[in-house]
Amino acid sequence: MVEQLRYYYARGRRKEASAQVRLYPNGTGRIIVNEKPLQEYFVRERDVLHILEPLKVTSTEGKFDITVRVRGGGISGQAGAIRLGIARALTLFNPEFRPILRKGGFLTRDPREKERKKAGLRRARKAPQYSKR
Repeated sequence: MVEQLRYYYARGRRKEASAQVRLYPNGTGRIIVNEKPLQEYFVRERDVLHILEPLKVTSTEGKFDITVRVRGGGISGQAGAIRLGIARALTLFNPEFRPILRKGGFLTRDPREKERKKAGLRRARKAPQYSKR
């Protein structure tokens, strides 16, 4: 009988980005984002560090293989979505991580979204130039 791979699945969102995260236990620490290695997909070091924070806090770096499908939004929004997805998947793997991740703010979804454009303005808040005379 072939043993089926078991993984922990979670979804993370930030701004317009949405990430589907799969955590495979007993892994080698590989992180694949949209079929590319993490360092290749995210070239800025701060984005990589941002993503790895939940693993550092729970001392689980290198214990999982992680695959991620992320779409929408920009680079930093995608990094935030992946971070939330990893944190949620870690709580499914081990519920004892929940207080640690909650205290670090990793389980809180950032509610900030782009503000809509208003009528009579150029953007959400930028008004046309005012001339007194």
